[in-house]
Amino acid sequence: MSFYTSSSSQKTHNLNTRQSPDPDSSPASSPGAITPTTTNTESAGSFYLSNLLWGGLFRRFTSEPSPSLSPENSPPTLGHAHTYQPDGEDDGMNLSKSMDGVHAPAHFHHRVPSPMGPPQLEPLQLLGFSARTRAEVRLLTPAIAEEVRNLVPTRLSIVDEWNLVYSLDQDGASLATLYDKCDRYRGKRVGFVLAVRDTEGGIFGAYLSDVPHIAPNYFGTGECFLWRASVQAPLPPPPSLIDSEDTPDVARSTTIKAEPNAASGQTNAHSIRFKAFPYSGVNEYYMLCGQQFLSVGAGDGRFGLWLDSGLEKGVSSTCQTFGNEPLSDEGEKFGVLGVELWVIGA
Repeated sequence: MSFYTSSSSQKTHNLNTRQSPDPDSSPASSPGAITPTTTNTESAGSFYLSNLLWGGLFRRFTSEPSPSLSPENSPPTLGHAHTYQPDGEDDGMNLSKSMDGVHAPAHFHHRVPSPMGPPQLEPLQLLGFSARTRAEVRLLTPAIAEEVRNLVPTRLSIVDEWNLVYSLDQDGASLATLYDKCDRYRGKRVGFVLAVRDTEGGIFGAYLSDVPHIAPNYFGTGECFLWRASVQAPLPPPPSLIDSEDTPDVARSTTIKAEPNAASGQTNAHSIRFKAFPYSGVNEYYMLCGQQFLSVGAGDGRFGLWLDSGLEKGVSSTCQTFGNEPLSDEGEKFGVLGVELWVIGA
C-alpha cells in the first residue's frame, strides 16, 4: 500500500515537472528538426494568395465560352426548356433565348370557338293518332310540340318521335284508363307531355318528369313545368293605310282564335304564342295523383293544374311551385274538351 502511494506521488511530480518548464530555460533543439519562424509563415501565406489570384485570372481568360443553345446543338434532355415570349415571337422551337436549366412553359395560342355548332334537331314526328281521329280534335300540333321540345331535358330533346299514350277522343274520358296506359313505362327514364283543351278552345298543359300513377305523396322533379299556347290570328292593316300605296309590310296579330287550315286542320307556326312556367324552387309539390284527380303544382291550397277523374272539369290557379298565371282564359275553373298524354324517350 505504501509502495502504490509513493509511486503515484512520483508520477505526479514528474508530470508537473514536464508541464511547467522553467521560463528562463529554452527547449533543446533535436537533431534534424526545423523550427518554424514568423517570417516563414508570412511568406507561405503570400505565396498561396498569389497562386490563387493568378490561377483564377488564367482560367477566366483562357477558358472557351459556352455555346448558346439552338435547335441543332441543344441537348436532347432540354428540348422542352425555352423562354416564353409574350410578344408572340416564340413559336415553341426557338431555344436561343432560353435560360440554361430553367424550364419555361411553351407558348399556347388562345382558343377560338369552333365554327361547328351543335347538330340541328330533326323535325318532330307525332305518332299514335288513329286514322279515324280528325285533325281538328288533335290537341298537340307540331308547332306547339316544337316549343315544348325546347324546354324538356337535353337527353329527351334530341328524340324526334313522340308517341301518344292516351287521348280522350280515342280512349274515352277516364283518368283510370290514363293510369293503366302509363303503367308499362314505370321504371324507365322517360318524360310525358300533358295537353288539355278547355271549352273556349285554349290549349295548355304540363311537362311531367315521372310516370303519372296513384301515390300517397307528391313525386317528380324540378324538370316539370307548366305551359300554355295562345293562337294569334293576323289582322288587316289599319284603315288609314288601306288605300295608301306605301303600306308597310308589317304583320299585326291578335289573340282571337285563328281558323285552322282547311287541309290539315292546324294553324300556322307563326300564329302560336307559347308561354312556359318553370319550377320556382319554393316547394317540391311537383305531381300528385289519386284515384279521383291528377294535379301538377300546388301551394297555399291552390293547384297549378288539376283534373278530375272523369276528365270533365279542371282547375288552374297561381301556385307556388311554378309561379304561373291561370292557364285557362275561362278563369280558375274550366270545362275540358280534350286531353292528350305523350311519352318522350320510350
